[in-house]
Amino acid sequence: MKKYFKNWISVKSGLHYAGVFRTVKEGEVWWCAVGENVGVEINGKNEEFSRPVLVLKKLSKYGFMGIPLTSQEHVGSWYVEFVFQDKKQTAVLAQARVISAFRLYKKMGTVPNSDLEMVKRGFRKLYF
Repeated sequence: MKKYFKNWISVKSGLHYAGVFRTVKEGEVWWCAVGENVGVEINGKNEEFSRPVLVLKKLSKYGFMGIPLTSQEHVGSWYVEFVFQDKKQTAVLAQARVISAFRLYKKMGTVPNSDLEMVKRGFRKLYF
């Protein structure tokens, strides 16, 4: 698989020095520059290296615990499926991480509380 680390470093540097951060709330879904990552880590797509990310827990005004989403179907305790904007999404629990608000591009919307709670239950079951 071809990797684009040099391109990602340029995007990452731009995000850092632009210093633009968005205010987030739990349950929101954002396009987020997750990057060009190593090994089994989930990658971003397109020239911004971004993908949808669910805000699981706001940690401060600068960061949050986020869970990357995919439209690909997966089965197992590492995944929670729900419907967002009339499209099936899968929260990839094993890829949860702390994310800087500087990585966010555009808010896509907010999941219903019932779906957020379902993802939180899956997260607790997997990690605790």
